[in-house]
Amino acid sequence: MLGEEVYAELDRRLAPVDDARLAAFPGERPDRQPVHTCYVPADAVVPGLSGTWGAAALAALDEHGLPDLGLEPALVEQVLPRVRAKLATEPVEDLRVDVEDGYRRGPDAEDDDVLHAAAVVGADLRTGAAPPSVGIRAKSLEGPTRRRGVRSLDLFLSAFGTESSHRVVVTLPKVTDVEQVRAFLPVLDALEAAHGVTLALELQIETPQAVLGPDGTATLARMVHAAGNRLAGLHYGTYDYSAALGIAAAHQSADHPAADLAKQLMQVAVAGTGVRAVDGSTNVLPIGARDRVHVAWRLHAGLVRRALERGLYQGWDLHPAQLVTRYVATFAFFRAALPAAAGRLAAYLDRTDSGVLDEPATARALATVVLRGLDCGAVDDAEVLAAGGPERADLDRLAGRRPGGAGAAADRHPAR
Repeated sequence: MLGEEVYAELDRRLAPVDDARLAAFPGERPDRQPVHTCYVPADAVVPGLSGTWGAAALAALDEHGLPDLGLEPALVEQVLPRVRAKLATEPVEDLRVDVEDGYRRGPDAEDDDVLHAAAVVGADLRTGAAPPSVGIRAKSLEGPTRRRGVRSLDLFLSAFGTESSHRVVVTLPKVTDVEQVRAFLPVLDALEAAHGVTLALELQIETPQAVLGPDGTATLARMVHAAGNRLAGLHYGTYDYSAALGIAAAHQSADHPAADLAKQLMQVAVAGTGVRAVDGSTNVLPIGARDRVHVAWRLHAGLVRRALERGLYQGWDLHPAQLVTRYVATFAFFRAALPAAAGRLAAYLDRTDSGVLDEPATARALATVVLRGLDCGAVDDAEVLAAGGPERADLDRLAGRRPGGAGAAADRHPAR
């Protein structure tokens, strides 16, 4: 028989450890994650951009037709009407105004382009035409671009307008050192105070130094915890990272083994923190003759499907026609996952013997997959129920979502 003093001493020693772990690893964010981020150069931002991209994607689909993407024909038949509806109603889920690598007009034009893009995005938000998530990618904090990058952020937010109900995402590219992250946090605080907006931070992982530091430690993990609750995601930069490793241009791709290593380390670094690991892009664009478009679509669809299978639920899109295969591959993935997930969740809730003994963590993952499908429009509530799955309230509970979605996430992961 152990005395109470044994239990008390155990609690005394481990309570600080419990508190530290909960502070560092608060759990996954329960709000919706976009399936992609669309990067648009600042000088190419136009009113109603999301609708313009959707119309261009539909036009490409109508002109070229969908090639064989290696999917079951019956699944494609289910998916295509939903993809068309998505492209007509919410084609862009996350927009990033780009004044870094995708922006080519130079410093003399940057002020005017940034101010114009901000005004356009702000106006779209006020009219309901903007995507659910918006933000800006400025230049890096390296010496030659540091002041220019912060100036563009300041100008963008000054013309954006006070949108107290809408968060703006700031993407910081080419991060090489944890101290850059620490130094940037007060800048974000100052920008919030000056412009009356709420800012979230994303870090682009596109240098080897961002993955492994000179002391042999995983810089990724140190950056995540240095940024704290303001950090929303780590985004993989396919081509800068590959080039920095000396990989020949013809072999630079999101499915290269070097890319897989970096992204797996990203996933490990963010696990349990609420920060999301995000896949990169392909620069093979679906433009030109039908054969070229089909080749690009097959490549893109394969990369999207591959990322989803590896637990990366968001990637980059650089051209409107990439939205076709983004949604075909994404919708097919979630629709194919629904029958098994619904059945296992029903068995878990009913405590029936289904031949698979699922634990709470697995039930959470199953519920999250179904909810991701619902979030993006791949499936609807009626189809979940028809597949034998739980009601939406039960899915939310199993996945750790609380009523209010994004608001609940903000409560759990408050901005600095």
